[in-house]
Amino acid sequence: MDFGKAAPDELDKIDFTLPADHLHTADILGRTKSAGTAFYVGCAKWGRKEWIGSVYPRDTPETEFLTEYSKKFNCVELNATFYKLPSVRQVTEWREKALPGFKFCPKVNDKITHIKRLKDAGEYTDVFIKGVSAFGDHLGPSLLQLPPNYPPKNFESLKEYLKTWPVDIPLSVEFRNPKWFEKKASEEVFSMLEDLSRGTAITDAAGRRDALHMRLTTPVAFVRFVGNGLHPTDYRRLDQWAKRIQLWQSQGLQKLFFFIHQEDESHSPALCKYLIEQLNSHCGAKLPIPALSV
Repeated sequence: MDFGKAAPDELDKIDFTLPADHLHTADILGRTKSAGTAFYVGCAKWGRKEWIGSVYPRDTPETEFLTEYSKKFNCVELNATFYKLPSVRQVTEWREKALPGFKFCPKVNDKITHIKRLKDAGEYTDVFIKGVSAFGDHLGPSLLQLPPNYPPKNFESLKEYLKTWPVDIPLSVEFRNPKWFEKKASEEVFSMLEDLSRGTAITDAAGRRDALHMRLTTPVAFVRFVGNGLHPTDYRRLDQWAKRIQLWQSQGLQKLFFFIHQEDESHSPALCKYLIEQLNSHCGAKLPIPALSV
């Protein structure tokens, strides 16, 4: 994941302090009575051959990667659907390989977001929705990632598209153009997401601290964490996240989806394991600690 990438010699100069929550975040969390927080932690994909011998037992065939992955982590940010519209047949195959309770969080296809730019995208959206609906109770929030060249002047197009999105398919929106985080634009768009009960994706990347907006618009948090090759700051940042999630939990957080990204994905499982340990310690998450061989 190249978004927000920072040079290695710049990392110790960056202020990685987690910003304060937006005032509306506590308000959103306090509106619902949560029976407890469901915690989901995972990576961006499972098809990594370099994980054989660590995440996957040696001699694991690629056809068994997903099943083995779901034994270690309880969710995945499904990037495959960004590049190819999901079919019911493919989704059914994935669903049947995953363990009970596992969640898939599919990224909305690029034909919708980057080619059609949310305009006249109904045909592609119908295919996407039909496909991911086959996940059934394995379906988590879908990720609508807006292109970097999609600024607030497209507000009305975004609003009209989101109004057509099925209410029973959870959705989180990620903004990449910096202008969305300017005060007037951010207040307008986050208020709109709140009114439509659409979620936000919070992105924690070293080189794009503006995307760390800390505003929830639903009682479901969707966090994308971009690490830097197991640099010491990766662990310190996750320590802060565990404490913030503990606060959200006390305020009424219903679900957490937290995804670890790395430029070198061989490092992602170790950070996932570390975060799981911290969530268990600070939040009583009771997530199984994945056994990772070295």
